[in-house]
Formats: sequence, structure tokens, C-alpha cells
Amino acid sequence: MLQVRGNGQLQVGDGNRSYTVALACIRIDPSGQAEVADWLRSELPRRSRVNLRPMGTADGMLLARVTRLAPEGSDQLDLGASLVQRGLATPDQDGGEDCRSSS
Repeated sequence: MLQVRGNGQLQVGDGNRSYTVALACIRIDPSGQAEVADWLRSELPRRSRVNLRPMGTADGMLLARVTRLAPEGSDQLDLGASLVQRGLATPDQDGGEDCRSSS
């Protein structure tokens, strides 16, 4: 199960449990939240699979770098980095060493 929620958040589950996941290492301007949600929905169609790289927790949510696992023959997509590249988010340099070294 994968569902896009507002402000760069995903609901991810495997049938046994479900997690609210916030994209780590980025900041999303509140005025751009709807555009970010639309882009995420377009990049994560139904039955998409993702890889989570946990980076911590905040407000009861898992903070993680999220990569869309692509079908064979196509590229994986780091969602946070792609949002930054498209100008829909800015890098969060306060996110720790993992954010600075992986961006």
C-alpha cells in the first residue's frame, strides 16, 4: 500500500503495518504543498514500490529518504532530490550529515 498525503508525506504499508513517512532532507514551502502532492502522485502510480532509508523520527512520523523502485530497464528515482531539482523543495542542510553527503 502506498498513498500520497500532503506536505511531502507518504502512507506506506505492507499489509501488516502502516507508517506515515515524511521525506527527509528537504523543506517544502507551504504554498507549494499542492503542487508537490500532485507531482508525487504522478510519480507514484498505484502499486508503486519504494525503498525507505530511515533517517529518524519527528512528530510520530518516520523521516526517510525515499526512492521509487523502478521496473527493470528504467531508473530509480530519489523523490526528495527530484523535488529539489524541479524547484518544488529546497535542501534541508540541518538534516544531519546523511543529508549533506547524499544530496
